[in-house]
Amino acid sequence: MRSVIVVGGGISGLAAAWELRGAADVTVLEGHTKVGGKLRTGTVGGIAVDEGAESLMALRPEAVDLAGAVGLGDALCDPAKAPTTIWTGGALRPLPAGHVMGIPADPADLAGTGLLAPRAVARVAAEEHLHAAPLTQDCSVAAYLGVRFGQEAVDRLVEPLLGGVYAGRADRLSLRAAMPRIAALAERGGPLLPALRRMRAAADAAAPAPAAVRGVAGGTGRLPQAVAEASGARVLTGTTARSLERLPGDRWRVRAMTGDGTLTMEADAVVLALPAFAAAGLLGPHSPLAQEELAAVPYASTAVVTMAFSRALAPFLPEGNGFLVPPVDGRTVKAVSFLSNKWPWLRAAAPDSFVLRASVGRFGEDDLPGRPDRHLIRTVITELHRAVGPLGEPVAARVTRWDRGLPQYEVGHDERVRRIREAASKLPGLALCGAAYEGVGVAACVATGRAAARQVLA
Repeated sequence: MRSVIVVGGGISGLAAAWELRGAADVTVLEGHTKVGGKLRTGTVGGIAVDEGAESLMALRPEAVDLAGAVGLGDALCDPAKAPTTIWTGGALRPLPAGHVMGIPADPADLAGTGLLAPRAVARVAAEEHLHAAPLTQDCSVAAYLGVRFGQEAVDRLVEPLLGGVYAGRADRLSLRAAMPRIAALAERGGPLLPALRRMRAAADAAAPAPAAVRGVAGGTGRLPQAVAEASGARVLTGTTARSLERLPGDRWRVRAMTGDGTLTMEADAVVLALPAFAAAGLLGPHSPLAQEELAAVPYASTAVVTMAFSRALAPFLPEGNGFLVPPVDGRTVKAVSFLSNKWPWLRAAAPDSFVLRASVGRFGEDDLPGRPDRHLIRTVITELHRAVGPLGEPVAARVTRWDRGLPQYEVGHDERVRRIREAASKLPGLALCGAAYEGVGVAACVATGRAAARQVLA
């Protein structure tokens, strides 16, 4: 049986190991004490909460299908239905239904919401009368949508959603990589609003749309361990790969550091399921081009502040699933999820508590997530009180930091990924996967992991 070493025990690497089950002898090397990467469950006030991703994209099937395949199908659940809400202008304001990354199919739905000034609403509505030649090359989200809809629409409708997904900035993120549905319409040419209306009409005529995301009862942090167990792979935690060496016959040698010293292993193939900067360090001796391109992928650092409030003591508890915040408003918080409202399983598990989490940190704010815990917690409480009302003081709180946690898909990202993969293809028995390539969500990471496994098997 052929052997494969998977370097990285996040969901991408574990998905690769699962895809390889029964076809290769697989060893997963993970530097931390637990597998899972940014899928991790902790506790606040004794209540299980997700510290990283809290849901799985359901509009594409890879993550949900994998959860079912590894025995978590009965644990999958839908969030409570609620509109996407923006905190701006001193109030929580729902986005109109049927929007695509903040862009409404019918600008008239914006009237009276307070999301945009009347002149900005008129500017959005004027888009369908603007000439639009087919988009032929990548550009930033802001560069394209700002011309089509106006800068205020980008700042207050699109930017909050991009911040929630990428912790990125509209003036730097690639339209093709960050908003592929909009980019596909732009490449056909013509105004966007009529195309969005057709998309909305088709969706309304179809069967009731399923939830866009799904959760896992007990936390999505359950998924990595379930995948690891179902894969049958040998999983070595506390084991950090330090170097790769090519051997005769297109085999590979991996040297790793453990708590007991250096570990040396050999295999027929290697899957690097690492952040771009970590993969760059290992590939330098073998592909300077891949190293250069991987090292150039920028990352944003973020933090998650999770708090539990006593329902008996809280003067007020908010409704809805949470809210997003436009960076232009100058707040520290970029997104808040009311977990006890959003996930029925958590409300059932802790009926006397109200649990929420706030995200802070966008690209270019790398110093913000590093502030002391007490400062971040106090800032979040202050802004929550302004946004939703007097919640009182939490009975428990914790801060989780994700240093260089989210890759930034800047203009030209797709071409960069093409160059990386082309360079890596010249190294037989090696494949790359992870959030740095074709998507930062769990489903996209699972897809890259399984594709990497098929590549080394071929």
